Amino acid sequence: MNNSTEYELFTRGIYQQLVDADTIKATKVQHNVKLEGKSGQKHQIDVYWEYEIAGITHKVAIECKNYSKPIAISKVRDFYGVLSDLNNVAGIMVTKAGFQEGAKKFAKQYGICLKELRNPTREECIIGELITITSADIRHTLFLVDEEWATNNGYDFQAYRRRLDMFHCTGRWSNSSHIPIELNNKNICDASGKPISSLDALEKKIPSDHNGIDDITFTFEDAYVNAKWGITKIKEVQYSYEHKTQTSTIRLDVSGFVDAILKDALNGEIRLINKRQR
Repeated sequence: MNNSTEYELFTRGIYQQLVDADTIKATKVQHNVKLEGKSGQKHQIDVYWEYEIAGITHKVAIECKNYSKPIAISKVRDFYGVLSDLNNVAGIMVTKAGFQEGAKKFAKQYGICLKELRNPTREECIIGELITITSADIRHTLFLVDEEWATNNGYDFQAYRRRLDMFHCTGRWSNSSHIPIELNNKNICDASGKPISSLDALEKKIPSDHNGIDDITFTFEDAYVNAKWGITKIKEVQYSYEHKTQTSTIRLDVSGFVDAILKDALNGEIRLINKRQR
């Protein structure tokens, strides 16, 4: 709030919402009301309303303090003086920054409610966290490229390894002997192009009771695969297993629904004021 009047209007709006939500017969919550005391003195009341229960009218006066520091006992004492001069009016003092201990003790002794009323911080709108843990067993199909053949045919697989690490944001492949290769098909052929096996055939050779931990490697003397960049000679096909666990946290944020925090300065009770209720 930019000034005292805005804070008073903010308080009036919040208490109008609270009054409307209660099952009491209440008048409209008013701002800047003048009440005449027993002394004949007129007192300016920031926020005021009356409500009726069982035929008895109850009156409530709120003193708003748009301060950046905790309220001192002197301010609560001044408000007590006003309440003492009025006829059966209950008092609430509202501020954003809290109250000093002396002010709390004085208010408790004389039945004055002390409230902290302000817009919520982002952290106060976090009402909980939902933590999920996801586990996955991943099997990688990797290839041991014939480096001598690759060099003789102008392929730089060390550069390819670096590109893999850049693409996957890891440092895994730069020093790995076996690497992933994107293939046009699953066939494994000899130098003449005759199929000698396939990835499907190799996968069928993996024992059904495999532990899912140890790597399984198939070795070839004269084998080629049809990679995206062309025919590539390989020495091995390796099935490498990896277990990944990922923990994610979802914060339950109600900032889009909460308009204000109303805290009782004496007992610490906190109430969230819902925007949709206003």
